[in-house]
Order: sequence, then C-alpha cells, then structure tokens
Amino acid sequence: MQPNQPSPQPQQLDQVAGERLSHADRIFTSDLSVNEFALLHGAGFEPIDLVMGVSVYHVGFQFTGIRQQQELPVLTEATYRARWNAMSRMQAEADALHADGVVGVRLEWRQHGDSAEHLEFIAVGTAVRFEKSPGSYRRPTGQAFTSHLSGQDLVTLLRTGYAPIAFVMGNCVFHVAVQGFRQMLSQMGRNMEMPQWTQGNYQARELAMSRMQAEAERDGGQGVTGVNFEIANYAWGFHTVEFYASGTAIRRIGEGDPIHPQFTLGMNS
Repeated sequence: MQPNQPSPQPQQLDQVAGERLSHADRIFTSDLSVNEFALLHGAGFEPIDLVMGVSVYHVGFQFTGIRQQQELPVLTEATYRARWNAMSRMQAEADALHADGVVGVRLEWRQHGDSAEHLEFIAVGTAVRFEKSPGSYRRPTGQAFTSHLSGQDLVTLLRTGYAPIAFVMGNCVFHVAVQGFRQMLSQMGRNMEMPQWTQGNYQARELAMSRMQAEAERDGGQGVTGVNFEIANYAWGFHTVEFYASGTAIRRIGEGDPIHPQFTLGMNS
C-alpha cells in the first residue's frame, strides 16, 4: 500500500463547484469527441457534465545520503496525496450529479507559479448516466465509477462482459545512489551496465505497480486495463525520480458478446 494512504471515503462537494453543477440539468458540457459521444449514446450512456478536481501542493524535501539507495516515503506520500485530493474532488462532483461513472479521466500536473516545488494536479472527466437503468454501473459503494478509458474503449469493454470500477494509481519516489569515483573511472570509454540505476529503477517501478494493483484489489477489481507509466523528477535533481503507474480497475458483469474484427480499407494513398 501507499505510505500513509488516505481513506477512500468520499469528500464533500466544494461550494463553488456545486453552483456550477446546479445547472447540469439544463445543459451539459463534456470533453467527449463526436465519435465518443455517438458511441456512448448508442450504448445507453448520456453525458451529464464535465467534472474536475484540483490540488495545488507544496512538495517538500527529504534528506538522504548521496550514497543511499532507497525510497523517499515523505515525497512519495506528498505526490500521492496531491493526486488523491484532485481525484476525490472530481469524484465528489460526479457523485453529487448521481452519475453512474466518469469517462476519459485525465490526471495531469503542471508547475504552479515561480516555485519549482509548487505542483498543481488536475483531474478532469465527463460524468455519464446509464439512462436505461440509472445506478446499475456504479461501484458496490454506490459511488460513480471512474475510468481513463476513452468512449470507444469503454463501449468495447462493456461488450466483452466487463465494466470499469475505478481509476487506480501507484507511485514511488526513489533516490538512486551516486556512484563512487573509482566506479566512474572504470566505466569511462566502456560499454557496461550501471547496476545502481538498473536496480533502483527496477525496484521503484515494482513498488509503483504493486501499489496500483493493491488499489484495484481494494476496490474489488479483477484486473487493471490500459496501464500507463510515467517518470518525472520535478524539482529534486537527477538522482531522485518518481515512478507513477495508473490504469482502470475492471470487474466481470456478464458473458459478453464475441467481437469479430473487421477489415477497413483506408482511402488515403
């Protein structure tokens, strides 16, 4: 599990967001493409409104020896907490709309202001409702599902007899030890592996992946699809790196229909 992982309990809806969402019954907004909108409509899902969550976070500093090879749990917790804040606020907006799910979730970050330590994490997606049977695709907890899958991928997933549960993630901020002077000299002009980097990167990736899988198990998922993997060092320097994994946890809901690939002939030369 993540160090100091927050509880998955829902947050309260922000008052400012509540004012915007109060108009959702008159007109919807979404970031769905025309193709996504058409396919989801054909599958019985209608957009309700664009939902989002934001967290601006000061990512602190953790001291470690330059020769130490280890995870930095204070920084791991900080970057995870910031993402969790953004995701939970987006979730609160979707639940306030009584949505069945959130499609096409994007969880992105950017540097905020002049300080390299200030990061803004933004979660955005389109809340949808299954018109034929509202509530049937929600999680066992009654919350809307969240998924980073596109409208096309979601419809294909449903046809296979699976349904999304939650956007899941795991991360690890890791310090890779600085190599000694003798080791550096021995590598000059030679082709050879750098073991501290190989082992450090491998260990950090495994921690991020295992934490993402733990979230999926916690939410009752039978698997994770569409896994993405990102690497960033933010403001920590070359030897401190965050490994981040995310995907959509899914569960089986039926047998599904067989999908037969079709040949498509492009008209472009």
